[in-house]
Amino acid sequence: MPNDHPKVSVIMGIYNCAETLPQSIESILHQTYTDWEFIICDDGSTDHSYEIAERYATLYPNRIKLLKNEKNLKLAATLNHCLKVVQGEYIARQDGDDLSVPERLEKQVAFLDQHPDYMLVGAGMIPFDEHGERVVRIGKLEPQKEDLPMNQSFMHATIMMRKEGYEQLNGYSVTKRTRRAEDYELWIRFFAAGYRGYNLQEALYKVKEDRNALKRRKFNYSLDHAFLILRGCYRLKLPLKYYVYIFKPIIVGAAPRFIVKRYYQHRDEKYIRSRNIKEQL
Repeated sequence: MPNDHPKVSVIMGIYNCAETLPQSIESILHQTYTDWEFIICDDGSTDHSYEIAERYATLYPNRIKLLKNEKNLKLAATLNHCLKVVQGEYIARQDGDDLSVPERLEKQVAFLDQHPDYMLVGAGMIPFDEHGERVVRIGKLEPQKEDLPMNQSFMHATIMMRKEGYEQLNGYSVTKRTRRAEDYELWIRFFAAGYRGYNLQEALYKVKEDRNALKRRKFNYSLDHAFLILRGCYRLKLPLKYYVYIFKPIIVGAAPRFIVKRYYQHRDEKYIRSRNIKEQL
């Protein structure tokens, strides 16, 4: 039987992910670490996502808490809804399209237990789609505020943060600017508060990525991201040389899709070469 006061709370916002949701929930149910609760909030789904989550909540009433937004409020507000009811000392993220490997929670809990000076721990991830798994992505060991403009800090869905960190940061910011970048805005406040985070150097999370997502990405989201980079550079008092990264999302957002696709392919190839060199040393 689970604890009345579990050490870990896993929070998940779901929206129209009925096809992938059962496997995602199962990946938490099959964790080697067992002292957890699972908070799932449906964000006004129009498919059968809520019914699927409800079935699991009925099967595991002492494990899973199911919440529901009356209308679609986007991810930041949905995660804040989850944060209002969490009981765990540590809070882990999970998305309804993705999978956590069985040892994920165990290894992240061990790190936070052993390193009280860190507020957050992330991990590497493996993107996958209908064609299979792609290049493993491992973040920087200990990201600094200077890494934020280059988007090299933490991979949001992989993180586990201390509850006190979420409380002191007042959760996620719900604004028009953060509708697709709630994590980036959180990292600005995270570094401004002087917190430390760490990325485990192994892939503990599998993220579903749609190869056609770039075709559907709105240019307004690129402008929002650029604005947040500007805000971060200013608030974190970064040198002027970092302000050049403000233009990156604008350029990527305005470029033809085939050029953007080639850019990401080149990035992955460069990453593979970098990892191979490190492994040979």
